Amino acid sequence: MTGRSRSISNLKSQISNSRSRSELQRSLDALLAEVRACRICADFLPLGPRPILRARTSARLLIVGQAPGTRVHATGIPWNDPSGDRLRSWLDLSREGFYDESRIAIIPMGYCYPGRDARGGDLPPRKECAEHWLGRLLAHLPHIETTLLVGQYAQTHYLGARTKDSLTEIVRAWRQYAPQYFPLPHPSFRNLAWLKRNAWFEEELIPALRKRVHELIEVGE
Repeated sequence: MTGRSRSISNLKSQISNSRSRSELQRSLDALLAEVRACRICADFLPLGPRPILRARTSARLLIVGQAPGTRVHATGIPWNDPSGDRLRSWLDLSREGFYDESRIAIIPMGYCYPGRDARGGDLPPRKECAEHWLGRLLAHLPHIETTLLVGQYAQTHYLGARTKDSLTEIVRAWRQYAPQYFPLPHPSFRNLAWLKRNAWFEEELIPALRKRVHELIEVGE
């Protein structure tokens, strides 16, 4: 094959790949619209359905939390609350970087605010989200290299048989799961005491997490 023939062949390959990427993104956009219109759990949601998630097919980092709280429900923006501020601090990311959909997908275990339990805490994420939508969503994210598992619901689902008896055990064993997964406690104020008791989290895990996140973010720069 001549140099000119190779150039033409490479150009055709690039065009084909570009079309494939754009077709995949259009398919994901249609799927996200379908998810955001979901009303499967409408009868069980005290504030009504408002699925909150975001993604583009080019994303290399996936953040999996539990379910939106009331502040996130009100704004429609994931992690738009003090917990999100703490999570961004852990990742050493600005709001602009955190919400860059081309690099970071945010798909929680539950997409709508589930309500509160008798003790005043949030109810578990509705299982219907993962059952009906998660597999199809992940199939549209072929470039994900690292997934942050924030909280035990996410860890139990994604780690499966590799999970452990408690969140502390799972997070302490983070080296067993990295770099594919980074298990994290929820960055809620309710876990401030946990953070104080487990100083190794910020001393050992956070530096490795930041390094990995910035490696992924810089790929697209």
